[in-house]
Amino acid sequence: MQSVNRTELDRVIGKITRRLIPFLLLMYVLAFLDRANIGFAKKAFQLDTGISDAAFAFGAGIFFAGYALLEVPSNLIMHRVGARVWLCRIMVTWGMISAAMMFAHDETTFYVLRFLLGVAEAGFFPGVIWYLTLWFPSAYRGRALGMFYFGAPLAFIFGSPLSGLLLEFHGAAGLHGWQWMFLIEGLLASAVGIWALFYLDNTPARATWLCIDEKAVLDQAMTADDRQRGSDAPHSMRTLLANGRVLYLSLIYALIQMSVYGVVFYLPSQIAALMGQQIGFKVGLVAAIPWVCALAAAYLIPRYSDRTGERRVPAALTLAAAGAGIALSATFANSVLSLLALCLAASGFIAVQPLFWTFPTDYLRGVAAAGGLALINSLGAVGSFIAPNAKTWAERTFESSQAGLYLLAATSLIGALLIYLIRLKAPPLLRTTQAIHP
Repeated sequence: MQSVNRTELDRVIGKITRRLIPFLLLMYVLAFLDRANIGFAKKAFQLDTGISDAAFAFGAGIFFAGYALLEVPSNLIMHRVGARVWLCRIMVTWGMISAAMMFAHDETTFYVLRFLLGVAEAGFFPGVIWYLTLWFPSAYRGRALGMFYFGAPLAFIFGSPLSGLLLEFHGAAGLHGWQWMFLIEGLLASAVGIWALFYLDNTPARATWLCIDEKAVLDQAMTADDRQRGSDAPHSMRTLLANGRVLYLSLIYALIQMSVYGVVFYLPSQIAALMGQQIGFKVGLVAAIPWVCALAAAYLIPRYSDRTGERRVPAALTLAAAGAGIALSATFANSVLSLLALCLAASGFIAVQPLFWTFPTDYLRGVAAAGGLALINSLGAVGSFIAPNAKTWAERTFESSQAGLYLLAATSLIGALLIYLIRLKAPPLLRTTQAIHP
């Protein structure tokens, strides 16, 4: 890696960032919005359909069952056919199914459509993570992933007021507000999916907007990265499935996702209760505040990690902060303090994720990278499925509305401890993660 001109590489990475990240970010905003907007529709949706709290929690979570089942096959197909066509397919189909949620008038239809939405979206997130490994060397990957993770906060900063506003369309053209929300936000995803077919390039070698010298500099950096990977890294799906490090990372990611979706699905309702108002445009604006904080954290913490070369400690502390925020949001009676605690929680569980993904992307390569990232994400989706159901179970069992949040806080702290126990060794360019020894 010594022969790589860092100034020239910085310039090439900057060009790639300006070209790819904003578009991938737009895709992630719509993906996150379409999977989480059910939280905004919760009260009105249940009122109009008669669906119980337990049925709502199961339907919110069953998305991740379909998602987990097809993650690995979807990513292996993307590895074969390329990201351009496959990301287009994913977005168009999930947008259409999300729009069809406007017809979910009973529990069965709700369950089926949420399951199919997960099936359609399967492979999107790990596919983009794998796609970024083709364009960003290890030392630049933390900040690239951090910028991609802007998608979740932005989905709520702009999506929260949008969803709240669409809910106020109640009665327009004879439709409920939640029907307008699902229809419009779903069709937006399909439109961007069609755009992706014409905008994305599968690899740097096919990018007409990079000159020959720029491609050579990037290829040199990527080749140096490959040489630095551990010799024990899995190279095939068969060795991947038996790899203890991958399974260890999958457990950590499942715990992270429990904290994320245990809060996300209920945040609008929690904010509405703090404000003493119905979910609408005003609640949507206030619900965006924690995500503004998360946006700042997703920008600053991965950049700090790239600059210092330290992954493990910042990631563990960030997830621990998320757990503390979740617990404090349930403890404080004061609405302002509860909102500040939610800001800490959202900042922590969003910012930890780009740091987490540097662990497997520095360790895996080739088809094992495509399959491994999908496997970790699919097993992590188990945590996303468990979260809303576990939250409801804890609240019923202990007859306390705070019990579910305390349970989610505990899972975050366990995840932070497991991250801290990861052992690292120095990587190319910077002292970042290369080998993982749980």
